[in-house]
Amino acid sequence: MAYFEHDGCNLHYEEYGQGTPLLLVHGLGSSTLDWEKQIPALAARYRVIVPDVRGHGRSDKPRERYSIAGFSADLIALIEHLNLGPTHYVGLSMGGMIGFQLGVDQPQLLKSLCIVNSAPEVKLRSRDDYWQWFKRWSLMRVLSLGTIGKALGGKLFPKPEQADLRQKMAERWAKNDKHAYLASFDAIVGWGVQERLSKVSCPTLIVSADHDYTPVSLKENYVKLLPDARLVVIADSRHATPLDQPEHFNQTLLEFLAAVDTTTLRITDPC
Repeated sequence: MAYFEHDGCNLHYEEYGQGTPLLLVHGLGSSTLDWEKQIPALAARYRVIVPDVRGHGRSDKPRERYSIAGFSADLIALIEHLNLGPTHYVGLSMGGMIGFQLGVDQPQLLKSLCIVNSAPEVKLRSRDDYWQWFKRWSLMRVLSLGTIGKALGGKLFPKPEQADLRQKMAERWAKNDKHAYLASFDAIVGWGVQERLSKVSCPTLIVSADHDYTPVSLKENYVKLLPDARLVVIADSRHATPLDQPEHFNQTLLEFLAAVDTTTLRITDPC
């Protein structure tokens, strides 16, 4: 467990393993625990750095407006603090959005990019978009985080054998700071970098669950805008793919990372 300070905020991160650096960045309302089923497999081959985003987990939760660009700036500061150089980056949901932001603003900092169940923009365009946003915005301000966690657990892990995951979701969500949670949600809505995706210069893997909140077709559309990207769909999975399909996800990610590392080695090998 370690901390560093950026822009007046103490930010928590954990490190495991040795080798090429690999950042794992969680989603809205989550923490380093998003990656509990990935860290052992990845740390056997990589130097794994797992931060808590500002307002989440063990990081400070300042009473201020948050932004995806601000979250990205925190991670840039972490990369500089640890003197990582170009790093592999894996982001889930909101963590994927932060990865897109980092990829378009500072592409030289990324060795590869893996986006899991996310999108390069969250824009409200239709009347139904605004209505759905308003309903969720209102419910989050009325309901307790414990109640929200139970509802999310039921959606993400509906199978009888997933009772333990549902319980973990409810318990972890209840520990969130509500102001920070709402500020992070507000940071997502209206954000977008889709028109700048051509700036992402590193190899990119888009991972989509077959039952994610947004359809596979959405990922198919934006993967075409990335210079060097491919899409993998993981079956029998929902929004929390690293938790509900950890073996399939880990294998997919490790194969992608190995291919990137092999290609990089060939390019840099003087022979």
